[in-house]
Parts: sequence; structure tokens; C-alpha cells
Amino acid sequence: MTDILLLILVGFIAGVINTMAGGGSLLTLPVLIFLGLPPNVANGTNRIALFVQMLVGSAGFKSKGIKTFPFSIYLGVSALLGSLIGAQIAVDIKGETFNKVLSAVMIAVVLIIVFKPKLKTTDLIERTTGKHLWIGCIAFFFFGIYGGFINAGLGFILLFFLHYYNRLSLVKSNAAKAIIISIYMAGALAVFILNNKINWTAGLTMAIGNALGAWFSSRFSVNKGDQFIKTFLIIVVVLMAIKLWFFSS
Repeated sequence: MTDILLLILVGFIAGVINTMAGGGSLLTLPVLIFLGLPPNVANGTNRIALFVQMLVGSAGFKSKGIKTFPFSIYLGVSALLGSLIGAQIAVDIKGETFNKVLSAVMIAVVLIIVFKPKLKTTDLIERTTGKHLWIGCIAFFFFGIYGGFINAGLGFILLFFLHYYNRLSLVKSNAAKAIIISIYMAGALAVFILNNKINWTAGLTMAIGNALGAWFSSRFSVNKGDQFIKTFLIIVVVLMAIKLWFFSS
């Protein structure tokens, strides 16, 4: 019972973090490993909660009238193709490799936040067609490879790309991110299932918490707007970077 409550609580917190920013897997993966799962099984098990969470988050954004179709579908399918490659690599991942890749990604995210260009409200003219769509599809194919591989911390990168390159508002970027991750996570999850790297009891239990957190935060963030999400994003990134740098062992 203690394990069940822990998984639901951690899942809820991760659901809020992932839906509004990213990096929730930095919390859920260590908990799954702490409960006795091998790193690659924890990596696969975490995908169940992420998949359910993003489906619910997408529904939450849609219920508030935030739609990103068909743009998010195109990027999601491209990322799906990449995720099949990344997930196959992840099946045999070692713990040391996991920490090194994850640390590098989070440091990159912090640098992006510190040195990011200023984006004026008048510049938010969405760029979701033509060359911007094709470049986005190519970029999301490679994002999908990492998403299938580990995924932790990728939400930050997707959010920044959608906001600064495609010029979506942060709220719409989060809505698009939820749909895209739902699509490519289905492919990654299938690879882990085929390779028997899933603990269904732990995954489905944590998915309850993730889903609740995603529904709450997707609707809450729409009401609060872009500035709230930006502040939340910076706080989460800094905290996650500190954890990786000083407490990753």
C-alpha cells in the first residue's frame, strides 16, 4: 500500500511538471529504480505513465479550446519514426550512459534559458506551414530518437522549439507537445513491450497519478497564461539541473 501511494503521489507531481514544462521523469525514474526495477525496465515502465499522462493532458487542453491540428500530428508522426529507433537502443541501456546523456541534455536546457533570444508578443506569428513545417518534421524525427531512448528532459526542448522556432504561444506549445509525445510514446512503448521491459503493476499505478496531474495542470495553465508557464519552467529547469549536477550518483 505504501508503494502504491508513493507511485500515485510521484506520478501526480510528474504529471504536473511534464504537462507545464518537462523533466518529470527525473523524479519518476529514480523512484521506480528505488522500488527495485532494473534501469531499462524502469525506463520502459515509465512510458506507460507518460503515454496516459499526455493523452489526458491533450484532452485537458482541448476542453479549454486549445487546438494545434494538423500541425502537431505531422510532427508527432515524424517523432514516432525516430522513437522506434531510440527505444530499440534503450532496451540495453546502462545506468552510466543514462546519467551522462541526461546530464548533458539538462545543462543544454539551462544554457538555452540563460541565453535565449527575447521574443516579443508581436513576433508570435505562427510558422506552421511550408519550410517551417518541413524543418520541424526533420527536427522532431531526431527529438523522437531521444524520446524513445530516454525521453527525460525532452519536454523542455520541445517546448522551446515550438515556441521560438514555430512561434506558438507557450500555452499552445504545451498543447502541441502533449499530442506529439502521445504519438511517439505509443511507438516507444510498443518496443519496450515487445522486449518485455515493462512492469505493468507499477506503470499503471503511477499512470493514475500522472493522469490526474496532467488533467489538473493542462486546464490550470490555460487559465494562468504564458507568464506563469515561463516562470514555472525556469524554476523546474534550475531545480532539475542542480539535482543532476550534485545528486546524480
